[in-house]
Amino acid sequence: MKHGDAHRRFNMPKSQRRALFANLTNALLTHEQITITLPRAKELRTFAESMITYAKKGDLNSRRLALSFLRDKEVVSKLFSVLAERYKERNGGYTRVVKAGYRYGDCAPMAIIELVDRDVNAKGIKDIERVKAEKAAAEAAAQAENAAA
Repeated sequence: MKHGDAHRRFNMPKSQRRALFANLTNALLTHEQITITLPRAKELRTFAESMITYAKKGDLNSRRLALSFLRDKEVVSKLFSVLAERYKERNGGYTRVVKAGYRYGDCAPMAIIELVDRDVNAKGIKDIERVKAEKAAAEAAAQAENAAA
């Protein structure tokens, strides 16, 4: 019988799989486009789309369910404010999986998974802000050192 065979196992226990897809869903919702292996992208699609469906409902129980899976308040707030508003008219199909060739090291099939109607500037915005903050802190430290000398 084929009961309970809904998801791929990826040769890891359930707790590791859950953590993997929670982290991948966080990354996808934050950056709105990521590159991973094709089987993982196809499996990630179900988790990301269910999170967006929770956000479209918008009630307290849906927020709690999303927070229990994602474990990141910033991502959940973006999900329920920005993404829920963006996809309120769409009835599913929030993600797109595009094949992206093969990985050099082990020839694994790669894919780009992205949100449909994504914000092009969302990818890497946290890194850009972090680099600016580090640069400003380094300049402030250099000025303080020059003033002390």
